[in-house]
Amino acid sequence: MTRQASASRALLPTLELSGAALRSGFEELVKAAEPGGGIDAYMMALQFKAKLFAEWFNGKQSTALDLPRFLGLCTFMPTVRRRIGSWLAEHDFADLHRQLLLLTRPDSAVQARIDTFTAAFPGDRGMRWVRDLAAEVLHFSTPDEVPLMTRWMWDARTGSGVLREIWYEEGSEIDSSVIGDGLGTFLALQNELSGFLRDNGIYRDFALMQDLLCAHIYARYINDRGSTFLKGDFAGGEDAMAHTRRLLGLDCYERDGIRMKVKLPESMAAQPAAPLQLNA
Repeated sequence: MTRQASASRALLPTLELSGAALRSGFEELVKAAEPGGGIDAYMMALQFKAKLFAEWFNGKQSTALDLPRFLGLCTFMPTVRRRIGSWLAEHDFADLHRQLLLLTRPDSAVQARIDTFTAAFPGDRGMRWVRDLAAEVLHFSTPDEVPLMTRWMWDARTGSGVLREIWYEEGSEIDSSVIGDGLGTFLALQNELSGFLRDNGIYRDFALMQDLLCAHIYARYINDRGSTFLKGDFAGGEDAMAHTRRLLGLDCYERDGIRMKVKLPESMAAQPAAPLQLNA
């Protein structure tokens, strides 16, 4: 654990989570994952994503990241891949690359880096994917150090996300003025989920297993009560893991690589994604 994370854990908010909601979500996940090879198959895909992100966003190759490879990485980020193409059609990737390099430099606090990154872009509704981009990059390039902070995990502005679905009483309101969507909230959630997983016999890959569990719990919401907006983002397919895979960007994953899923405007239609392979 980094010194920054340790300091952040000292002043964490108190989360009132529902053990029943977590248990039912976990049981449903185990059952739903079986036809696709079980939990291990999904964990293998998440590990592949994390290794790619670590290599291209946080490793020696980060400075060499180009647009084709970035588009390939975006296909693992569902709320980013639908909107990044139209933004890139009007902006220089080099500017975004510079911001990504600053985001992943561990010389300042995680929350400060996220705030600086998001402040570099317009704050209108159409740019909400910027927060998700920062959250995905930081988490999956260092999954054991930075919790997943995407909007589908918890968005205090709209009062939506996994946190609402596992709150102690279904239908009760979370006070978003107290439970914000800064780093402290996600560290507190990470602590609670780690304890739950240990109690249920999971002793490794805590960070990625939490991602899988949370995605499946929120997928249940999308299936049962999802809005038109959510169903538009995650439409198609009836199998129990379809939305779980999409939330984590694993619907692009194949054993021999990935399927490009980034929505590109006509002006960028000829821009292919570069093959993404792990270095030996």
